[in-house]
Amino acid sequence: MPALSVEQLRSSFRGELIQPADAAYESARKVYNGMIDKRPHLIARCADVADVIAAVEFGRENNLLTAIRGGGHNGAGLGTCDDGLVIDLSRMRGIRVNPAARAVRVEAGCVWGDVDHATHAFGMATPCGFISTTGVAGLTLGGGIGYLTRRFGLTIDNLLAVDMVLADSRFVTASTEENADLFWAVRGGGGNFGVVTSFEFRLHSVNTVHFGPTFWPLDEAATVLRAWRDFIREAPEEINGFFAFLVIPPAPMFPEALHMKKVCGVVWCCTGSAEQAEECLRPMRTLGHPVFDHVGPAPFPVVQSLFDPLFVPGLQWYWRADNFTDLSEEAIARHVEHGSRLPTMLSTMHLYPVNGAAQRVGRNDTAYSFREALFAEVIVGVDPDPANRETITAWCKDYWDALHPYSAGGAYVNFMMEEGQDRVRATYRDNYDRLAAIKKKYDPNNYFRVNQNIRPAE
Repeated sequence: MPALSVEQLRSSFRGELIQPADAAYESARKVYNGMIDKRPHLIARCADVADVIAAVEFGRENNLLTAIRGGGHNGAGLGTCDDGLVIDLSRMRGIRVNPAARAVRVEAGCVWGDVDHATHAFGMATPCGFISTTGVAGLTLGGGIGYLTRRFGLTIDNLLAVDMVLADSRFVTASTEENADLFWAVRGGGGNFGVVTSFEFRLHSVNTVHFGPTFWPLDEAATVLRAWRDFIREAPEEINGFFAFLVIPPAPMFPEALHMKKVCGVVWCCTGSAEQAEECLRPMRTLGHPVFDHVGPAPFPVVQSLFDPLFVPGLQWYWRADNFTDLSEEAIARHVEHGSRLPTMLSTMHLYPVNGAAQRVGRNDTAYSFREALFAEVIVGVDPDPANRETITAWCKDYWDALHPYSAGGAYVNFMMEEGQDRVRATYRDNYDRLAAIKKKYDPNNYFRVNQNIRPAE
């Protein structure tokens, strides 16, 4: 990399420019997934939009492979790259809540814990994910599945506008009124179209929710999965709960006799009244022989951050995903077979319900296309020890291979590794060609390609 070019960038850059010889480099190059070990030539940690514009110009003019990092949580490590430029937005953490308009403006370096903290003071929230350290940018641009999906839709269904820096360094706003084609594309199309520097979200009244898990022994897994499938399909939209195979961690909140036991369970989160939650959940919580059941009131930011101490940065991660329109008896049998073989304490499988409000948006109304799906599955191999990398990866792949024939054929893009163009096309289906045309308009040279890439139309 020409030293003069870096120095020229430095003269107009208010943030940090970090190179391999710098003391901060080893820390700055790390992302959430410890399995990712990439070494960029330059990390441009932006302080503001002007820095983002300068960094995009620098990367384009020097023909550098360029990755965009928000929270750095992407499982495939698509927030970094080897031998190129990382545009790091982590210093851009501004938030402004407008309670009168029931909206919040969020800069792209924020994580969801930042947003929850700011909006909870006003008794409001916007649909987000399940872990508070997840970046706002990546989760939103891929669609956004979380505890509030059945009640209020995906994160993108509550997105009002974005500010972006394009590949030619222009700064634009995209909304339903301005650059509407671009706004359609970023709602599920990932980081293919530019660097989003801020998001504006609609807020909803969410304060204290009814939250907690019910766990059952593994030999009841088929019965529970079958009952949960039927229950969540018809449940009021205020009721949410994802199914999981998991190992109960040795945490004080669980009885010591259950520590390290493999179980199946449902983690409930209900935004209606406590009375509604108790009445609606009773048939499921009394099903079979639960080994643990605790559901009660909790502030929403507490719910969002509950799993943070388990899933800390630097763990080894490998995951695969698919969407499902139903769960057949054959699929349930495969889940029980492979879910019972969790290879490590942190490895898990989750089935997230994506019906309710999320299905009231048409499959072509946003880039995210699987609106008919009932469940989003993610199979996750996790462990702190790099020596277990092959074990967790093999388990995850075997599990996915067994379930994929029963799936709808595509995945939630935020749960994908680097799996090739066929999987990208399968995820966007008949929206892909429209996305490719928009890509050609806004990024004809595919500058933004370190992502689940949508190639410009020819």
